Amino acid sequence: MIDNLKQLFSFLDNAYNVQSTVSVIGDVFPLSAIYIYDTTTSSLRDFSKSWMFIKSKELNNIFRKLETGNEKYISEGSKSYYALYNNKKIIGMLEFHEKLHSKLLEFLELSIYPISLKIQNIILIERMQKNIDFHDAMKNIAKIIETQYETSYIVPIIGEMIDKFVSDHLVYIFIDNKLVWPAACNDSKIFELIKCLRNNSEYILTPDKKIGLFPLISESKLLGCIVTKSTDNELSEKEIEYLEQLTNQAATTINRANVYAEILKHATLDALTGFYNRRQLEERLKQEVSSAKRQKRNLCAIMTDIDFFKSVNDTYGHAVGDLVLKTVARVIKLQLRDYDIAGRYGGEEFVIMLPYTRLEEAKIVAERLRKAVENTQIDITKVNPDAKDKKINVTISLGVYEYHKEDYEKTLIRNADKALYIAKETGRNKVAVIESNM
Repeated sequence: MIDNLKQLFSFLDNAYNVQSTVSVIGDVFPLSAIYIYDTTTSSLRDFSKSWMFIKSKELNNIFRKLETGNEKYISEGSKSYYALYNNKKIIGMLEFHEKLHSKLLEFLELSIYPISLKIQNIILIERMQKNIDFHDAMKNIAKIIETQYETSYIVPIIGEMIDKFVSDHLVYIFIDNKLVWPAACNDSKIFELIKCLRNNSEYILTPDKKIGLFPLISESKLLGCIVTKSTDNELSEKEIEYLEQLTNQAATTINRANVYAEILKHATLDALTGFYNRRQLEERLKQEVSSAKRQKRNLCAIMTDIDFFKSVNDTYGHAVGDLVLKTVARVIKLQLRDYDIAGRYGGEEFVIMLPYTRLEEAKIVAERLRKAVENTQIDITKVNPDAKDKKINVTISLGVYEYHKEDYEKTLIRNADKALYIAKETGRNKVAVIESNM
């Protein structure tokens, strides 16, 4: 027996996590589970399954018998249980799927102290690791504040950090009451709870403590919230404390990104149309071509301008010309996807980039834009009440070109512009396509 004890102690010394500890004990005893008593929730947790709460009244009653009685070992039906100790205090119990015979029971009595000690050490290590993970997450979110400014980039990173931190919970991020990460949330209860959040709200927990809403508040403004949801585990007090701090840090990051975006919007957008200005359009063009090369994905460009625009200015005045530009830009924007890119290239010329789009699809988009503009009546009395014509229509010509792997950003625009020239030279108010590099 001495040799067996030495071997068990050696294996326990080498066990480095929950799984290896359970495996070592299970190799010697007919182990079914290990339960640890959680003093913060006054209930048992499963040691090997992310510390899952155990709701079984039977198991909790067995633990109470071990805790209040003089017996270390209890048999119940086909199973048996042995108390785990920290000094003289019972901290949990081992569950076996059969009754232990006398020799095995004697061996367990001699080895229960090092087994209890090993389990406590593993729990301590996991708690320390969780503290490390939390501080790493806080540092990483703080680092994002210094280096990143786009909410669309920041939010998924924050979501993934928190998701790893509370890995047994689903994590959702809402901004302005809209789900922004991940792509879907099918729990209507969450959407109802979000309506209860206010600028001065504290976190909200459902009665079963399985759903938590942590408001994103910065400078007394409610930006949104981070939601955690579990079907099994309650949020512990420590997790709630961590999530509050993580949410506060995330709110600062997101608010800073929003402020920067507002500043950037005025620096990068054309004041008249709301599209990207020429400088920013060229930057985005470089990014999209680079991504298309790297990811080997489709990309199309559309170059368009307003037919006979000079005549509009000459006939009705520049105020009407500005109104026409704004109206055409608004009509174009309504026809595009969120991730499509539109910029004012100069004068009445616009460039539209369509990521993840093949040539045939881009032709359909261009034709849709052409028809939408053609069918839009523009009330010019708003800016020229004395005009003879109260409403006018304009048309656009469009050139379409699909990116090829040897193309650069200048090639893409040049060929779209050549296609536009063909459309204008062959009648205007039409779509022309160049299919190969010219």
